[in-house]
Amino acid sequence: MYHIIIIEDDPMVAAINRQYALALPAFSVDRVFKNGAEALEYLRENDADLIILDYYTPLMNGSQFIDRLHTLGKTPSVIMVTSANDSDIVRSLLSRGVFDYLVKPFTAERFHAALKRFSETRRYLDGQSAGLSQEALDTLLSRRNPDMSQKPPLTKGLSDATLAMIREYVRTNPESLFTSEQIAEQVQLSRVTIRRYMNYLTETGELVSVIDYKTGGRPSIKYGWKPLI
Repeated sequence: MYHIIIIEDDPMVAAINRQYALALPAFSVDRVFKNGAEALEYLRENDADLIILDYYTPLMNGSQFIDRLHTLGKTPSVIMVTSANDSDIVRSLLSRGVFDYLVKPFTAERFHAALKRFSETRRYLDGQSAGLSQEALDTLLSRRNPDMSQKPPLTKGLSDATLAMIREYVRTNPESLFTSEQIAEQVQLSRVTIRRYMNYLTETGELVSVIDYKTGGRPSIKYGWKPLI
């Protein structure tokens, strides 16, 4: 059983996160806190395997909380749940060892995928009685970062934050195919901009593209998540 604490000042969101977590039998939610200060006081005397942390909470933000947590000598895994998708914030959180990053609004499926990756990683580490070889480390990192394979650098004009937003939208609808117009409407960007990102994602092999001839007019290109296509 993996023990979770949730730090979220919105009672409705906290209740949803708790419900999502308890839907998986390997997890228990020990406590829910409205701010990081309360959570730190609890963690001085108690341990947690995983923290579901909202970035914007009273008294301190997510980065400040993690820094203070580490000064206590505590290193539980952290899944950040927030509306903060600024590239500088994401970069700073990743440098602090955040295990996963969920941008609101997210689906139960994406939330569960994060928890399942966490449990798979923990089980893998617990099963390594000897020191980790390079092969074992590569396997571990691939479990934590399914998309860690080398990608070409972003072309000029593309941003990591926008790419992550588009990738997340397609990932949460893995059995669907979308035109660039449909994606543009959902993420509120222009069709021209979306096409540039679609070209990048198909070139890197993350997405597949198919031509739909059943449009009754000019054929259209549709894109989908590669692992389940």
